[in-house]
Amino acid sequence: MTDTPSQDQAEHPLRVRDFYLGRQPVLDRNQALFGYELLFRSTPLGQANIGAGTPSAPTPGLSATATVIAHAAQLGLARAIGDAHCFINVDADVLGSDIYAFLPRERTVLELAPSVVPDDAVLARMAELAGHGFQFALDGIGGAGANEAERLQKLLPMARFVKLDVRNNAQPALSGLVARLHGMNKTVVADKVETRDEYQACMDLGVDYFQGYYFARPSVLGGRKLSPSQLAVLELMNKVTSDVDNADIERAVKRDVTVAMNLLRLVNTPAVGARQRIDSVSQALLVLGRRQLQRWLQIMLYAEPGTRGHNQTPLLMLATTRGRLMELLAQRLRPGQRYLSEIAFTVGIMSLMDVLFGIPMADIVEQIPVSDEITNALLRRSGFFGELLKLAECIESPDSQDDGVLPTLRGLAISGDDMVELEMAAFQWSDSVVRYAI
Repeated sequence: MTDTPSQDQAEHPLRVRDFYLGRQPVLDRNQALFGYELLFRSTPLGQANIGAGTPSAPTPGLSATATVIAHAAQLGLARAIGDAHCFINVDADVLGSDIYAFLPRERTVLELAPSVVPDDAVLARMAELAGHGFQFALDGIGGAGANEAERLQKLLPMARFVKLDVRNNAQPALSGLVARLHGMNKTVVADKVETRDEYQACMDLGVDYFQGYYFARPSVLGGRKLSPSQLAVLELMNKVTSDVDNADIERAVKRDVTVAMNLLRLVNTPAVGARQRIDSVSQALLVLGRRQLQRWLQIMLYAEPGTRGHNQTPLLMLATTRGRLMELLAQRLRPGQRYLSEIAFTVGIMSLMDVLFGIPMADIVEQIPVSDEITNALLRRSGFFGELLKLAECIESPDSQDDGVLPTLRGLAISGDDMVELEMAAFQWSDSVVRYAI
């Protein structure tokens, strides 16, 4: 495949360097992971003189995505999505750019911005990219007017996916749209699904995929009782943080076969980096040590056996990615102080336990012994770890704006380039945990 940049692109090269990366999951009807929408945004960090490198002026609009994707790809774009599909927003400039060699074409969905005008050049470029395996999604469906109708008439035959904003379309309108789109053999993605009621309504309409953090809302999991395995893990966590000896911990693990098996799966993931396979609980305790054992017990709370491919996996991905990202940030900001990075991981993992259990965070920190700095971070987003948590949460949000992230990045002296590099490493680590352990 050969793509030649336009003359305008050659004269006005895209020069966004500082940026950050987020991703929002796209789930199927079983709440299993199908893909991620990658959320790239430019950040004018050079104006604040943050981090190393030559400051560069931000390029407005979606055209900046081209340079951002190219840079992220050099860091390892495949690590950001694992085996999932990736949805990337594009405008006409990005559509005509020469960035696609970086992307896993059979799993890449190019989401056309509402500004894309389906002229002959755009349609020809879409046909060319489709021939190489790329797929297309349309956003903003539901608008009125003759121009919009004509635009959709030209673009719909080229698109496999159509995204419907559940917040901007009334229920009767959604029902009609879904029926018509299914009649055209289109795959419907409900966007901005944020509540249990919205999710159930879209399920009833026959929507194929769902995008939004509804799965990470207490209202979805409210009233959920802890399983025996989770209770056993919590008991183990309390033992690990107390003064009981390893023999007591080993006996507690062995009392629950499910916990023991899952622990052995987790400690044998590439993410642990053990030099040899760990085949026994006693060996796991010896190799890991107390602090690492606590880490894997925390992960096990999200990795309950029997939920593979269902609603626990996205929450596990979110929790492990957040925990690892915060750990890497702490390592970068406080080198040589390992205990701080371990605390940061714990804060990241624990920050979603209220969602997992459907109970207030204040109740969780009362039941699980934690330090005051962890409590302050979880309840008040204060202190060093609270700042890291705020940054992680802001980047995860699809609705976050550059000005919401910039103050935290500026305060932590983290450049956008550094941020993406750390995020990529966190994504890879989390993917390894979920892929091999669950």
